[in-house]
Amino acid sequence: MKKKIVVLGSTGSIGRQTLEVVRAMPDEFEILALCAGGDVTAILEQAMEFHPAYLGIRDTTGAASLKATGAEVVAGEQAAEILAALPQAHIVVNGVNGFAGLKPLLSALEAKKTVALANKESIVCAHELVDAALMKGGRIIPVDSEQSALYQCLYSGTKKEVSRLILTASGGPFRTYTKEQLLKVTAADALSHPTWNMGRKITLDSASLFNKGLEIMEAAYLFDLPGEKIEVLIHPESIIHSMVEFVDGSNIAQLSAPDMRLPIQYALTLTARTPGVFGKLDLAKLGALHFEEPDHERFPALNLAYAALREGGSLPIAYNGANEVAAALFLEGRLPFIEIAGLVEHVLAKIEKRRPQSLDDVLDIDNQARKMALEKALKS
Repeated sequence: MKKKIVVLGSTGSIGRQTLEVVRAMPDEFEILALCAGGDVTAILEQAMEFHPAYLGIRDTTGAASLKATGAEVVAGEQAAEILAALPQAHIVVNGVNGFAGLKPLLSALEAKKTVALANKESIVCAHELVDAALMKGGRIIPVDSEQSALYQCLYSGTKKEVSRLILTASGGPFRTYTKEQLLKVTAADALSHPTWNMGRKITLDSASLFNKGLEIMEAAYLFDLPGEKIEVLIHPESIIHSMVEFVDGSNIAQLSAPDMRLPIQYALTLTARTPGVFGKLDLAKLGALHFEEPDHERFPALNLAYAALREGGSLPIAYNGANEVAAALFLEGRLPFIEIAGLVEHVLAKIEKRRPQSLDDVLDIDNQARKMALEKALKS
């Protein structure tokens, strides 16, 4: 029987690559539902090819044109949440960008769905709520290449045998830039990633290493390990996606081409190793792999992430919310790249330190952090 797939964020980078996997494996998967933010043209094209029973769109102005497909249309802010809990769904791919992916994740887990998760912000901001939802019977298989790699490598030993998790990072386009050079970078510079093809926000976060900061916290929560056991290693080729060091000194690494379709396929097949069509590694052709320590001074996002993780409570939420505001301002040309980290640091220092007890608390802290970041940026 084909697995029925719900794709949230279907017109984004993860969503489009998910559909490439489904297209390549038509005997394995069937698209049950597609959901997008507001790109009506793109989701209509997808619907014409995959014929889903359901279509969702957050922007209600585009809903009417989707009805011609014959699919049941769900429109509005709750569209992704509703489709995430469809009884017929076997797997929900959460490719929604940023904090907006939280409610659909909780909805899917509470409906006991397997979630192929590409939205790290949900775990970072609401890991206790996610843990509670998982108790209902759902499952998370991470899709981010680094977390997928750790997920795979951890099969090689037990938790007590783990010495440390090593998250690899390409270093982004500014890996070799001096502080002086970073003062002058533009949005176009930041969006020119050397190895990955990703959406605008995640590409920028890769350039600033805020993506890696979020991954440090995500890994801590996903795999229940303290920040002291999680390290970052710069690896420009993006072939080793992460490693696990065990107490005996052995390192288990996951290697593959820098292609998000590979971890997506792994998640959609529920971790079964099935033949794929997205290419194999030729290590002889690669010749060499390189590694270096990250520069914490030029890229403060990492130290800020460790600090937020140690403090917990409202700080991981503030880290994410302030960074989303700072990233948007930079992409609009309203904030220098070099000031992104400073804006986040300001919010971490000023935000009320408390432990969220509910989703409303998480939303309130997130709103406070965003407001604080925007006010600070406008005064500067």
